[in-house]
Amino acid sequence: MSITKQLYTIAVTGLNNTDNPGPGVPVIRSLREAKTFDVRIVGLAYENLEPGIYMPGICDKVYQIPYPSSGAEDFMNRLKEIHAREKLDFIFPNFDAELYTFIISEKELAEMGIKTFLPTLQQFESRHKSVLEKFGEQNGLDVPRGKNISSYADILNVKHEFAFPVLVKGKFYDAYLAYTEAQVTEHYNKISAKWGLPVIIQEFVRGTEVNVIALGDGSGEIIGAVPMRKQYITDKGKAWGGITISDEKLLALTRKMFKTSKWRGGMELEIIKTNQDKYFVIEINPRIPAWVYLATAAGQNLPEAVINMAMGQQVKPFESYEIGKMFIRYSFDLIGNLEDFANLSITGEL
Repeated sequence: MSITKQLYTIAVTGLNNTDNPGPGVPVIRSLREAKTFDVRIVGLAYENLEPGIYMPGICDKVYQIPYPSSGAEDFMNRLKEIHAREKLDFIFPNFDAELYTFIISEKELAEMGIKTFLPTLQQFESRHKSVLEKFGEQNGLDVPRGKNISSYADILNVKHEFAFPVLVKGKFYDAYLAYTEAQVTEHYNKISAKWGLPVIIQEFVRGTEVNVIALGDGSGEIIGAVPMRKQYITDKGKAWGGITISDEKLLALTRKMFKTSKWRGGMELEIIKTNQDKYFVIEINPRIPAWVYLATAAGQNLPEAVINMAMGQQVKPFESYEIGKMFIRYSFDLIGNLEDFANLSITGEL
């Protein structure tokens, strides 16, 4: 006798599966492979050319939504329109820049019957790149020295305070290596125009980049964690290939950080492992990363666990993952119809 599983209608953002991919598509792939429930996926797109809109087998329905920068009221009004039609059970936001709006609207969403599973506002604010050193001190992590800059005058002081090369980072996204003051200025102009101020200067640490995807229950316990080593990195610093690794020291560092911070929800730690076997945390992303499907393939379906915890289910921590599991990204030409593009552009849905 077959058992009918619960069907959840889940809205997912981050459908921009480009050379700077959002986590939306791999999150959806993971949800569709969930063993404990079935899903109907409602894609939420900011742009009408996000590839996840048109990929077969990804979204059951797509709606265009305004950028959070348009204001929380406009953003929430659009979500209310979508919810009235789709009866959403859960929203899975996947961009740093939208998380603030979702976090401050969590209570309002809950009153509408829409669940989320997000860090608190204090947790979200505490790990910004601009205050990462302080977060490291509070949670026992080694973090490269950094400085926030907001003017050309600040750029002139970089050469006196840091040894080149240095990393120049945006407060949300983008990171570039600069070998000269002129390159710092070039990257500063590009990043500040796109993401605003401050721009962060960070000491460059030589070593191997390793990342950890992890999920916390909000009480200090980790539900799952999978480390990987980047095998191929794009000019935007994104992993285009990676492999799961065995590194107990890295996992112990992650468990310690979650225990101290009591992080709720998904997180990615970007870490440089030096030749002296020292670990420097260079970035903490407050959500599930775009390589989440590697963790799913290795035996830890973290998006499935997120949904079950949000729905009040008892979720046992994952005990293991498959070591040596690889992922490689690739380009693929999607063929579509102008009619679909026009419908989304005109009506805001597809």
